[in-house]
This record gives sequence, structure tokens and C-alpha cells, in this order.
Amino acid sequence: FRVLLENVQELIDMQTKNDSNDPRSSVSFYERYHPLDEIYSWINKTAQDNPHLVRTILIGSTFEKRPLYVLKLSGRNPSRAMWMDCGIHAREWISPAFCLWFVQYVIQFYNTNPEITQILDNMDIYILPVLNPDGYLFTWTNNRMWRKNRSQYEDSDCIGADLNRNFDANWCTEGSSPRPCDETYCGPFPESESETKAVATFLRSKKHIMKLYISIHSYSQMLLFPYSYTYKQADNHNEL
Repeated sequence: FRVLLENVQELIDMQTKNDSNDPRSSVSFYERYHPLDEIYSWINKTAQDNPHLVRTILIGSTFEKRPLYVLKLSGRNPSRAMWMDCGIHAREWISPAFCLWFVQYVIQFYNTNPEITQILDNMDIYILPVLNPDGYLFTWTNNRMWRKNRSQYEDSDCIGADLNRNFDANWCTEGSSPRPCDETYCGPFPESESETKAVATFLRSKKHIMKLYISIHSYSQMLLFPYSYTYKQADNHNEL
């Protein structure tokens, strides 16, 4: 075995330190769910307060014209990158909450925790805290269990597509539905949704450096890796 942390109490003390002038620095802020406007405010302030580590990137907008902000965490200009998104399913509130916590954790322990420092010095981290802002807002105002985005279609009275089923990867096959009223509706065509299209376009622009894609969900206690549309193992199954 090897010792990862010599002093666990020191780590706990740093995590629980509360700056009374800024509630965003307190543990309690990261132990609560926040409405969309508070998350947008947090994104802006986090970038402003940490210009040496954090940059905000606008990659697109939603069906209802809300911005899709990505936070780029960068240590020493590495040539590799990873992607993390949260909140693709609107009702999974703990997913965006985790992204906020993760960003704050990296900022707090960069140059303190050797593993965090090593990761960020060797790989940029792109984080989209809320991939589905329209749906997330809807869960706060209308329907707590809403899952999809809020797109409207000319040939259907049903609202929204499951953004997790809308990517151009074996689109609308196993695990998806072609029926607009279903919760797993895949959309009228691959990347039909502005949110999905924005993410896919951004990732393609970084294709030469992107090494890892992580999507944070809240269902069960599982680590899932590609591909969900088949039981066949991926080519790099052993590595995964």
C-alpha cells in the first residue's frame, strides 16, 4: 500500500474552513442544491476569483436561449484534456451539485494535494456544470421529475428530447425511443437538439487532445463505460 494523505485532519480542516465574506467558499454552499440563477452566478464568480486556474467558455445556447457555460481548469498548459458534464437529465440535481463541488475541490487543493496537482498539470479539465439548463429550471418551477430538455416540435404536442440519447452514436437504437412523448425520446435526428449539438461541436474541435469523457448522473451506485447500446465489450475494455 501507499499513503495518499499524511494528515487527514488537515484536509478536513481545509475543507470545512468557512469564509464569512463569501458563502461560496463554505462547505455548506456545496452541500445544498441551487437554482439555475445561483449556478450561473457561481460560474461567473468562480472564474473571476481564480483567473490563474479557471476560464469560462460559452459553447452555445439552449432551445430557450440560455447560455451553456464550460469552465476550463488549467494548470500548466498541458496538451491533453478531459471533459466532464453534469445535469444532462434535468431531475438529477445531485449531478450539477457534484460538478460545483468538484471545481471548488480542484481549485482549493491545487498545489496542495499532490494527486490533484499532478492531474491538472498534465491535463486540462473542461466542465459543463449544467448541460440541460432549460430542463433543470423546469424541475424547480413546474415538474420536479422532468428529465428531458424543453424543445418543441411541429409534428408533436409533446415536449423535449432525452439529450443523453440524442448524440450521433448509434442514434435511436437500444435504450432509446422514437416516440416524442417518451422519456427516452431520441429526438427527430442525431444532434437535433441545440444543447447536444453545442457539446458535440465543441468536443470535435478538441478531438486531437481529448482523452477522457465523463458524464455524471445520479441513478444507482454504478460506474458505466461505453457502450450502452450493446452488450459487446469495447475494444479498450481492459483499459477501461
